Amino acid sequence: MAVPKQKMSKARRDKRRANWKLSSPTLMVCPQCHQKKLPHHVCPSCGYYDGKNVVKVTDKNKKAV
Repeated sequence: MAVPKQKMSKARRDKRRANWKLSSPTLMVCPQCHQKKLPHHVCPSCGYYDGKNVVKVTDKNKKAV
């Protein structure tokens, strides 16, 4: 089993651990309703994808059904 010969300093250890952060999701603007949406997904506010209406949206809660 591998055992370190010397103690690793806190700075060196923390530099290695610094890259574990989460990245925020990529968002784009819907060309139909100009709301933010995930790329390559149906817009939840208007129901359009690739310029075509693919999902009917109810007016009550503005979510794709």
